[in-house]
Amino acid sequence: MNFLAHLYLSGCDEEVVIGNFIADMVKGQQINGYSAGIVRGIRLHREIDRFTDIHPIVVESKKRLRKKYRLYAGVVVDMYYDHFLAKNWSSYSVIPLTDYVGNAYAILQRNHDILPPRGRYILPFMTENNWLVNYADLDSLRKNFGGMARRTPFDSGMEDAVDDLLAHYKLFDKEFREFFPGLVAFVKEEGISLLHHSRSDT
Repeated sequence: MNFLAHLYLSGCDEEVVIGNFIADMVKGQQINGYSAGIVRGIRLHREIDRFTDIHPIVVESKKRLRKKYRLYAGVVVDMYYDHFLAKNWSSYSVIPLTDYVGNAYAILQRNHDILPPRGRYILPFMTENNWLVNYADLDSLRKNFGGMARRTPFDSGMEDAVDDLLAHYKLFDKEFREFFPGLVAFVKEEGISLLHHSRSDT
């Protein structure tokens, strides 16, 4: 999953939100430099990724893209799924997307000094361009994929990812809708409550 889904799944604990956001930026023994709450968020992020990577529905989504995007197929699917979460946000949360994202940005900005260097670097771009809300917009998503393609060490083809999303839009949408409630249930089993904002039927 990408940034929006991970933040959604962090519940209302501020330290878990921070840990979930920085998890991919924390390597090896660096985890020992953070509080217990942030470590919990880092570990939650990694459990979410493990659950997602082996889930049969996600495997099918990635399989459809593997030939073209190779190792980046999972990255592309993560972005697709965040698009569907943002686009259908009201199906999953009683809090408007702009309000929820604004609060998440505020948490990260308040804790700017404890973010890893990469987190401090990307946070201004994320907030100024409102990535998390704009995942719902296909033109903005295309720009994000274009930027990611320029940063890859070889030709990833991700600048074309929105075209492939549109070619199979209903199918990716269906797969996300079938997969996401199971992920929410898994996170709740891990002891993270989403009741402060989630829909009761999620």
